Amino acid sequence: MGDISKDIQSSFPSNKVKALINIKYTANWLSSKEVGFFKPYGISPQQFNILRILRGAKEAIKVQLVKERMIERSPNATRLMDKLLEKKLISRYRSEHDRRVVYVEIIKEGLVLLSDIDKVGKLSFLNNLSEEEAEQLSDLLDKIR
Repeated sequence: MGDISKDIQSSFPSNKVKALINIKYTANWLSSKEVGFFKPYGISPQQFNILRILRGAKEAIKVQLVKERMIERSPNATRLMDKLLEKKLISRYRSEHDRRVVYVEIIKEGLVLLSDIDKVGKLSFLNNLSEEEAEQLSDLLDKIR
């Protein structure tokens, strides 16, 4: 099992500071793992998040709603969607009633990609946690926010 004090060769003035540093360190570590996981699929973790949002919506939704639902709110969400459009994983169109409103939806190719990822998508490092520990961790993170 890892120990943040050893991993970064540092001591901390309090357990709260240690926890904060550990959260940041772990978030960076997880991000690195995610990038490596999605690389063979030709998408980024943020693009995966957009595809998941669109799959869950089950119909075309406004681009603004996608932006609001993203885990990592990104100022370049439109560019991320442009890339998914280029990869023929989503479709996009303007509202007939208000040309300022743009809708996006996942298409068959995007659903197939998500299905492929779902088949492999087990994050083995999560096996280090029991279901009870995972719930406790999630509750503690919620408590911080």
